Amino acid sequence: MDMIGKIRRLHSRDKKSKREISRTTGIARNTVAKWLDAPSPSTCPKYRRAEQPNKLTVFQEAIKLALKADAHRPKHERRTARALFAEVKAAGYEGGYSRLTDFIREWRQGVGQAALVNAFVPLSFELGEAFQFDWSEVSVNCVAFFPSRPSLPTMPSSQSMRCRDGNEASSKDKQAAAHGRGVARCLA
Repeated sequence: MDMIGKIRRLHSRDKKSKREISRTTGIARNTVAKWLDAPSPSTCPKYRRAEQPNKLTVFQEAIKLALKADAHRPKHERRTARALFAEVKAAGYEGGYSRLTDFIREWRQGVGQAALVNAFVPLSFELGEAFQFDWSEVSVNCVAFFPSRPSLPTMPSSQSMRCRDGNEASSKDKQAAAHGRGVARCLA
C-alpha cells in the first residue's frame, strides 16, 4: 500500500511518466500503469487464490449432511468435530484435523447459521379472548390456629331435644348439639 501511494505521488506531484516511475522504483511498467489507472486510491492489490481440491474435498458432502442433521438435534446430542473426524478417518480421510475444523467452522458461520435459526412468535390476546390453565394435583397439609371459640350453651343431658319434625332427637344429634355441630338440623 505504501508503494502505491509513493507511485501516485511521483505521478501527480512530481509529474513523472509511468516509464520514469518504473525505472526509479524497480516495478514493472504494466504494474505501475495498473495502479495509476485504478479507480480508487484505497483499492490495494489482492492476491486471489483459485480454489484447489484438497484431501477433504471428497468428504465434504458427507460432512455437510452430518452437520445439517446435527443442526436439528439438541446441543448435547450433536457430534463434536473430533467425532466427525473419527467418522471421516474411518471412511478413508488422510488429511489433518485442523483442515476439518476449518471447514466445519466456515460451514457453521455461513450455511449453519440459517439452519440453527429458531423463530419465536409471542402470543398476545385481548383481555378475555383466550384462557390458559395449568392442571396439576396438589396436596396441602394445613395447620390452623383458632383463637378461643365462643362456647355454645349446652343442655343438660336430662332435657329432651326435639327435631323440626317434632320427633325425639337421637343420641347422635344430642352429642352433635352439645359440641356445637348439627345445630341447624336439631333444635332444642
